[in-house]
Amino acid sequence: MKITVENKKGLNKDLKVFVDKSTINTYMEDKYEEIKNTVVLKGFRPGKVPKNVLKRQFGKAIFSEVLDKVLKETSTKALEEKKIKPAGQPKIDLKVFGEDKDLEYVISVTELPKVEIKSVENLKFDEYEVSIDQIETDKRIKEIAKSQKNFVEKDPDKVANEGDLVIFDYRATVDGKEFKGSEGKNTQLELGKDLFIKGFDNQLLKVKKNDEAKVEVNLPDNFPEKELVGKKAIFLCKIIAIKKAKEVKIDDDFAKNLGAKDLNNLKELITKQINDEYKNSLDMLSKNQILKELEKFKVEEIPENLVNDEIKILSQGMNEEEIKKNKKDFELKAKTRIKVGLILNEFGDQNKIKVEENEIQAEIQKQLRMMPGQEKMVMDFYQKNPSALASIRGNVYEEKIIKLIKNKAKPNKKTISKSEAERLLKEAHDHQHVHDHKNKTQEKKETKENKKTLESKKTKSKVITKKKAKKVSKK
Repeated sequence: MKITVENKKGLNKDLKVFVDKSTINTYMEDKYEEIKNTVVLKGFRPGKVPKNVLKRQFGKAIFSEVLDKVLKETSTKALEEKKIKPAGQPKIDLKVFGEDKDLEYVISVTELPKVEIKSVENLKFDEYEVSIDQIETDKRIKEIAKSQKNFVEKDPDKVANEGDLVIFDYRATVDGKEFKGSEGKNTQLELGKDLFIKGFDNQLLKVKKNDEAKVEVNLPDNFPEKELVGKKAIFLCKIIAIKKAKEVKIDDDFAKNLGAKDLNNLKELITKQINDEYKNSLDMLSKNQILKELEKFKVEEIPENLVNDEIKILSQGMNEEEIKKNKKDFELKAKTRIKVGLILNEFGDQNKIKVEENEIQAEIQKQLRMMPGQEKMVMDFYQKNPSALASIRGNVYEEKIIKLIKNKAKPNKKTISKSEAERLLKEAHDHQHVHDHKNKTQEKKETKENKKTLESKKTKSKVITKKKAKKVSKK
């Protein structure tokens, strides 16, 4: 195989590849030997079909298959030999090809640019640690205790008040007729929450155990039997028991019921929980600072094809007129995102950062935990959408790179209070909100016809996936 580089135009290159016919014929012979033992033709024993018969029957199909294999292997080897990392999918233009002929073709490829990776040791960013006051921890524990009410039965002569739990059986009618779901047993209502049917709770105030209460309510809009929506229903209720909330004692037993060793351990766990809630958001502020610093690194040239692909993503949902008016802004955003992505990629390559399959599965499991009851739907989505899995891989890869940069750099460590953390996060949120608002206002000024809400995208990094031309397209 001979390779020559032609037509160098910046990052765009043409590689002329020559493969002699003896090499092609070797591939063909190997293929004939491979299929000989599997082909069944009338009049021939298995494995004894002559080559000339195979060639007459399957020659064109075999050559097409061999040609694809040779192109795939030789184009990959050519790019590796010339140390070219393609930005996007290379294209192949066949010049000479055919059975018992030499193969000549040209690979047109856009190369990833050289990236200057400065030392990240002096990269500046803030790393936050939130100091949680004991008062905040105690407050959270009290809220947990309040949500875990322990009800005890009241004396039979005591009436039901707001906050009490009323347990009752009921039979209901509309216009004197029963309906589907018109009977209930051991129904429990915490008075004051109005969770059953609006206005139902109030009519059970002051009832006692063994009372029979008549409750009249209009059936709500979300009532399952649509023909009864809005109609007056009469519920005859037999009061079985009335219970009052007993204050939960916050002690070691309470802590053990929540999975802690004791009360002190529970306080430690809750303090960490509150800290983690802020840490995730504050880590994002630190990451954005790092990405801003990476924008200062030098990249020789941004591949035009990647810029065009990124602009398509940024302009999704817009019409041609809007895209044209926002072209410069889109180009700037696209180049920034691609530049940072290239820098992250180079840093990842230099430090041999890899994404393991178990890391991808761990991320999917996180999403499954966030969507209880929809696990099958989520798994089906990822199985049917390889691009979604690739996106997860890209996110994991980027996070591993950012983590390594943080470890190598010297952060400005800051211990802040919970209120300071809230202020920082609010300022970041307000800044992004203003940015989004400006974009939306501009969009409305530029077009009155477009009624869709267009979400402006944050300027963020995008890790570029480098393809090694394992699959090439033919012109």
